[in-house]
This record gives sequence, C-alpha cells and structure tokens, in this order.
Amino acid sequence: MVAENKYKMSKERLDEIKEELNYLETVREKEVSELIKEARSFGDLSENSEYDEAKTEQGKLYSKIAELRALVENAEIIEIADVTHDAVAIGSRVKILDLSDETEESYQIVGSQEANPMFGRISEESPLGRVLLGSREGDEVTFEAPAGTMKFRILTVEYL
Repeated sequence: MVAENKYKMSKERLDEIKEELNYLETVREKEVSELIKEARSFGDLSENSEYDEAKTEQGKLYSKIAELRALVENAEIIEIADVTHDAVAIGSRVKILDLSDETEESYQIVGSQEANPMFGRISEESPLGRVLLGSREGDEVTFEAPAGTMKFRILTVEYL
C-alpha cells in the first residue's frame, strides 16, 4: 500500500475543511440529489440535458468530498509551541531583504493547504519556503527560481 502524504496545517484550517466537508455531505449532497430527481421527471434520459448536468455536478461533488476526506484523514496539525523560536518554522512571519534590488518582503510560512501568496502566505514546500525553514535572523539564503538565482537576507523572524 502506498503511504499517504501528510498535509501540514493549523487547527483552524482543519476546522474549516471539516466544516466544508460537513456542508457538502449533508446540504449540498441533498441539493444535487434533488436536481437529479427533478431532471428524471422530465422523461427520456438520453436527451435530457438537465439530467446530464445534474449527474456531472454529482460527480464533481463526490470528487470534492473525496479530496476533503483525504485532507482530514492525513492532516498533521502544526502547533506553534512545537517549534523552536530562534529559527524559521511553520507559523513564522519572516521579513526578508531581496539582495538583488534591496526590496523588503514579508511572508508567513504555512502548510501547503493554507498557502496564498497573494496574502503573503507561502507554503513550507515552496522553493522559498524550503530554504527559509531552519534559517535565523541575519542568514542569507539562495534558491533557484524560474527567473534565475534568488538571494535573500532574513531580517526578522516572528511567531504568531
């Protein structure tokens, strides 16, 4: 049997996923079931586009439910208390200086299920996240990006 990946996330994110899963398994599944039932009442299923659409929606729903169940079953909760407070870890907010153009950026290191670069939340599995993990204030880190070699200096590390 293939070992499942563990998905690192905060307790809050796990609770959000469980809430969404509960909604899909209860409310949304009944709604889709009603759509199929209604579409069947229109007669001949071979030429019934409403039925086809409802079945497609049901397939998408079951796929999403399976995905969320896998996340819940393989969740690994990251507690801030579990990390050392002198190095970058999941949950850290890191201010870095891009050494190529002297610009400062700030990121929070999160599990892959919580990443949202548009809001400054990068995954610990991303290229930048990987090189930042375990680094300390003052360290310089380098990694390969599609745009070329990137080099940063860690200015501050905070824990939320």
